[in-house]
Amino acid sequence: MLALRLTRTAHLAVHLRRLLVALASAGTGFLLLCALGHALSHPDAPGASALRLAWCAAPLAAAVYLAVAVARTDPGTRPRSGLSAIGLGPGRLMAVSATTTALSAALGSVAALLAYLYLRGGLTGRPPSERVAADALAVGQSLPAPAVLTLLVLVPALASAAVAHTLRPRDPRPSTATAPRGYGRFGAYGWGKARETFGAYGRFGARTAVAGPAGSRAAGAARVGAGGALLTQASDPHPPAQADGTTQTLDPAPPAPAPAPAPAPADATPPEPTPRPQNTTALPWGIAVLTAGLTVETYTGNATGAPAPGTAPSAGVLIGWALTALGLALAGPGLTHLCGRLLQAARPGALRLLAGRVLMEESHRVGRPLGVVAAVAAAAYVTATVYDGDGPAFGPLGTLGALLVAGCTVATLLTAAVEARHARADTTDALLRLGAPPATLRAAAAVRAAALLALFGPLVLIVAVLAALPLDH
Repeated sequence: MLALRLTRTAHLAVHLRRLLVALASAGTGFLLLCALGHALSHPDAPGASALRLAWCAAPLAAAVYLAVAVARTDPGTRPRSGLSAIGLGPGRLMAVSATTTALSAALGSVAALLAYLYLRGGLTGRPPSERVAADALAVGQSLPAPAVLTLLVLVPALASAAVAHTLRPRDPRPSTATAPRGYGRFGAYGWGKARETFGAYGRFGARTAVAGPAGSRAAGAARVGAGGALLTQASDPHPPAQADGTTQTLDPAPPAPAPAPAPAPADATPPEPTPRPQNTTALPWGIAVLTAGLTVETYTGNATGAPAPGTAPSAGVLIGWALTALGLALAGPGLTHLCGRLLQAARPGALRLLAGRVLMEESHRVGRPLGVVAAVAAAAYVTATVYDGDGPAFGPLGTLGALLVAGCTVATLLTAAVEARHARADTTDALLRLGAPPATLRAAAAVRAAALLALFGPLVLIVAVLAALPLDH
């Protein structure tokens, strides 16, 4: 009920993003049902049906990725202070966000089932539609209910699980200096660096706390002995001398043990994760995975050649494209961070400095969606080059799959841009209060877009040409 209330009271932009998730789920569910229909119509060709089902993994991954991006920008399920008192801690809000995502995706799955049954003529009794191949609709055959239910539940289950994993509460990791080491004497939790001697608490002034900059030197406060002589601790660098010329000191008292940090309540609002100052650590891994994907595509293309019109590429090409997309996604944050550094090179002005700093700060948010969009653009170039205008392998179904993948990736990039804009809203307000003209901020945004296009454009072209070479012969 709480998820339904939050869904009903959300803003129009939030409803539009959730509608995009429902549309992506509907298209993916329809493709999965078409793969099931092909398997029912061709029981003697299980390999072709399995390949069609495997190619549905691309729109499935794109739909789940879009659902995670939409859930991250949902303001209704964002942890805020004060909600834990009414039972809406981070864990509960994560569950609400996962439930909302599951509801949106389930709505799309129901729409996919209704559209599939309508095209088969099962709802109105009309003949099947000619826009979709008859072998994909399994006309005249009964649909197995368990298989249909499994395929339709796949998108909501994966999307809600991915959202729950992404938005799970994360406890701040304690530092090694304050981390407890075990149980001390009398059941005390943790101990200090030095052990205390017997009777340390009985000495006068041994635990006297002195505030101020000189507290470290005044930690061993002076005390008066039985004979009225002034006695100091060993921490005093110049202990006073006695009447006979000798110096009397006390045993050094160890520092007081640091109190163990109190455990945070289970429903406490976790602090916002601090973004990494560097996002180039995954760049070598991304380049390695990208090289592996291109290698797999080259080997498979040289072995099988270009696919004939009306047929799907082999499983090796699918694996190569998946590795290529994964490599670009891993390298995206590092490349975006590098683009921000290049903008600030060679004595930058205020405009380039502002644009470069913003790119470096937002590289962990928009870098990965940029890499995925680059992979989709490279795949589109390869498809247009290999087929030479003959159309995708699956006809209208292939066109639907391509539109789903392209639309979901672009929508994910735009959603990540909206998230980054909300994250830097305080910085933008501060700049405006300091007198920065709005035209400068708009010019900085244009410079960022041009810099990203100048970096990712040639990269997409190079990857696309290398991927199309073994298939275009």
